[in-house]
Amino acid sequence: MDDYLDKLSPRERHLLASHNFDPAIFQKLRRRFCEGQWSTADNRITNKVELAADGDIRPLPDAYSEEAQRLAEIGREALEKGEVGALVLNGGMATRFGSVVKGCVPVFDGYSFIGLKLADAASRGPSVPVLLMNSFATDEKTREHLEKHNYFGFPPSKVTTFTQNISLRLTPEGELFEAIDDETLYAPGHGDVADALRRDVLDEFRARGGKYLLMSNVDNVLASLDPIVVGAHVAAAEAQGVEMTIETVDNQGSTSGGMPARVDGKLQVVEAFRFPEGFDVSAIPVYNTNTFMFTADALDQEFDLTWFVVEKTVQGKKAIQFERLAGQLSAFLKAQFLEVPRRGQESRFLPIKRREDLEDNRDFLRRVAAPRVASLAL
Repeated sequence: MDDYLDKLSPRERHLLASHNFDPAIFQKLRRRFCEGQWSTADNRITNKVELAADGDIRPLPDAYSEEAQRLAEIGREALEKGEVGALVLNGGMATRFGSVVKGCVPVFDGYSFIGLKLADAASRGPSVPVLLMNSFATDEKTREHLEKHNYFGFPPSKVTTFTQNISLRLTPEGELFEAIDDETLYAPGHGDVADALRRDVLDEFRARGGKYLLMSNVDNVLASLDPIVVGAHVAAAEAQGVEMTIETVDNQGSTSGGMPARVDGKLQVVEAFRFPEGFDVSAIPVYNTNTFMFTADALDQEFDLTWFVVEKTVQGKKAIQFERLAGQLSAFLKAQFLEVPRRGQESRFLPIKRREDLEDNRDFLRRVAAPRVASLAL
């Protein structure tokens, strides 16, 4: 391990030391990869995998139905009591945006993606905290962005930032991937979220009365703290012990992403690359949006999440990364699946991956988010 560290710059060594690099886990994974015991082909599940059964995925009730109004009342009460927090994943460097911190990119009217997440929280009442999971690549710039914009009028005491883990890229031969601009380093996937929460902020959140967390990607502005969605989780948690609510949408024929399936009878999120060879993933009509609602107490434990071998192209060269995914928490927690709207004013899923996506959808995002922005003053 010392040989690897000697090749790093002082800045890179500092980042490893300050962002929970685990040399023992890294060496274990590297050894397994180098010994030829592990490749991307080994990411596939060998257990029995079946399609979700009828009734496994429930549609979110129509916003004007009696059931939706009942759930909204439950959700509003939990939000007003400060029992619900917004957990925002803000670790990516957005290579398709020019390797910038995407959360800090302006969306409309001076609001960035992070600013809109704060606006959403503010629109749900004065007691809703925001937990921002940054990475080594986004933490400093995100803090500067919040300070520069005076937290977009949101109370700074209600914003908690914390960081996910960090690791080292390898070459396909298992050697250290040497690159410029810190790109030897990477954040090993949003599967870090439970460990990072438990390590840094979960106890504080619960001590302040927090019970539930709505997790979403920073670039999915539509994944709001809708009281109907919140109420659907709270009601199921209280009545059935549900610990995780998973949002899904019509996949529009896509065969990628995480999809609901039963593994040895347990309903969970299965990433497309994990299905057994020959499994007809096109038979699954929905996929998950990486928007989950958790019961906070359920995250206070260690999860033996699977490490996956991931191939990336970095600075024109092939690199190997080891990553974990948050959707796999559904293999350990009692989960329910909701199908939420993908189209129209009620949509909860519009990820912005490229600058073209933002330009094409800016006006729509402004219309949807305008009521939330009205609750904050720049």
